[in-house]
Amino acid sequence: MSFVKDSVNKKPIVDTVFAVAAKAKEAKAQLGDDAVVNATIGSLFGEDGQLVALDCVFNSLKNMDNRSMAAYAASFTGNPDFKETVYEWVLNGNSTLAHDIIATPGGTGAVDMTISNCLDAGQTLVIPSLAWGSYNLMAEMNNINTVKYNLFEDDHFNLDSFKEACQSAMATQDRLVVIINDPCHNPSGYSLSKEEWQSVVEFLNECSKTHSVVLLNDIAYIDFSYQQEKAKEYMQTFDQISENVVVVIAFSLSKSMTSYGLRCGAAIILGKTEQAVQEVKIVFEKNARATWSNINNGAMHMFVDVIKNHKEEYNAERMKYVNLLKERSEIFVKEANEVGLKHYPYKEGFFVTLSMDNETRDAYHEALMEKHIYTVKVNQGIRVAICSLSVDKIKGLAKQMKEILDTVA
Repeated sequence: MSFVKDSVNKKPIVDTVFAVAAKAKEAKAQLGDDAVVNATIGSLFGEDGQLVALDCVFNSLKNMDNRSMAAYAASFTGNPDFKETVYEWVLNGNSTLAHDIIATPGGTGAVDMTISNCLDAGQTLVIPSLAWGSYNLMAEMNNINTVKYNLFEDDHFNLDSFKEACQSAMATQDRLVVIINDPCHNPSGYSLSKEEWQSVVEFLNECSKTHSVVLLNDIAYIDFSYQQEKAKEYMQTFDQISENVVVVIAFSLSKSMTSYGLRCGAAIILGKTEQAVQEVKIVFEKNARATWSNINNGAMHMFVDVIKNHKEEYNAERMKYVNLLKERSEIFVKEANEVGLKHYPYKEGFFVTLSMDNETRDAYHEALMEKHIYTVKVNQGIRVAICSLSVDKIKGLAKQMKEILDTVA
């Protein structure tokens, strides 16, 4: 007998990130900060080793009337001014498609909402083999299967593998739902070129001749792209989608506003026709009402206030950390290349991921921890969170990691 539904996997969840982060914290308490490298944390930290919380963001919250923070949102789909501001900020004039927006608890809410409402139990979701682990978990909790595409062929996006995975899913169902986490892919730091996006859209249009298609574009890290506004220009390719394709963009305030715990984001639905957008919107808004009911009103007001009234200040403060992230990544990637520490193609973002088979990865991860270097295991690799390491911590790290790898490889 069971107290929960029979179809759900009842094995305990193993959150490797927090478990390893706890070991790093314990090591720091015993040995001191200088003796430990904690490259597990997927949040932005300053050179002082403290979590970055942008002043303009949290000053906006502190100056807000208490009743605004205490109140319910105007609608369970989100405040109208929030939805309008999100659309303008994210799309930045790069799309003329019909659209609608649903406020969600972080980008995670937008991702889960799409997976759980666009596929039926027993159907298959297409995801990258190197990816945020929660994609797989969300599918599992909804009794949805996954088929994985290899993200890379040499130093570029593996379009052939992407096509094969999509065709595999299409062979057994009438719908195709795919996830592309871009730009600043977690965990590789890769960003597709506009030409690569063009090829993806052309292929999905072909798929849409026989199947309805949902493209879920997870843009969690987009506002820390080194390209900034140019990073959003690939969205122009979405205007070329057919009438049988819908794009859902998962936007996160967690990264953009350094407001991880406020849990606010949005699902931006784009379609060639109003009818396509409305079909998805109706189901999404029912899901919102039934699942979380309301989104953090203070977080939505803060986002509108920052973008509408403090945009220059926000951009300047954020760019300081974009440039810091770029400095850190350039050091690590340059030194890794010099010593032959193999990594997946990196262009921008919070993470660099070392490339290796899973057997080597497991032994290497343990060997790193013995030397008090704490990282995160991912499929076929080791994720290094350069977002949370100071410049001083990064200097020489690749060389040290290569020396350790040579002892286990």
